[in-house]
Order: sequence, then C-alpha cells, then structure tokens
Amino acid sequence: MKNYRELKIWQRSHALTVSLYRATKGFPKDELFALTNQMRRAGVSIPANIAEGCGREGDAELKRFLTIALGSACELDYYLLLSCELGYLEESAGQPLATEVMEIRRMLGTFIQKLKA
Repeated sequence: MKNYRELKIWQRSHALTVSLYRATKGFPKDELFALTNQMRRAGVSIPANIAEGCGREGDAELKRFLTIALGSACELDYYLLLSCELGYLEESAGQPLATEVMEIRRMLGTFIQKLKA
C-alpha cells in the first residue's frame, strides 16, 4: 500500500480538481447538472482513482486504477475544449487547465509504463 498523498501526480491532480471547481463556479445555472457536473466528476475521478489504486494490493491493481484516471483526464480534456468553445470559460482560464491536464496525462502514462516493466 502506497501513501497517495506523497505522489506528485496525486498532488497535481488534486490541485487541478480544486482549480476546476473554482473555474466552473461561474458556468450557467442550466449547466449545473450537465457540463458542470460532468467536468467536476471527471476531475475528481483522477485523484480519487490514484488514491484508490494506492490502497489496493499490488502493482497490477494500481495500474488498473491509473488507467481509469487516465481515461478521466482525457474526458476532462474534451470538456475543457467544449467549455471554451461554448464561451463558458475564457481562453485565459481554460488554457492553463488544459495544459495541466495534458501534463497529468503524460505523468499517468509514464507511471503506467513503469508499472508494466
């Protein structure tokens, strides 16, 4: 069992999730149970799956949960693109979030590859 809070990937994905909640606070009210909810759920899923994987037995289980986190990061990447195109997020707010998602995706991919070796 690993302490997930010590992992840089968890720390960054947690910080991203906090930023995401702040960024979506100003979304239209009619999106609260649609895009806002989906974005937040995808964001929360990343650090939550890292944490769950660390609490499981063995590297195979950790890899499985990291793969789920990677899928959620890809989903979030799309939601950020959509939010910017719909005008819910200014480019100046959406771009740093999208850049961080891409970096987290890269980090997850590297971590998964290390566990495969």
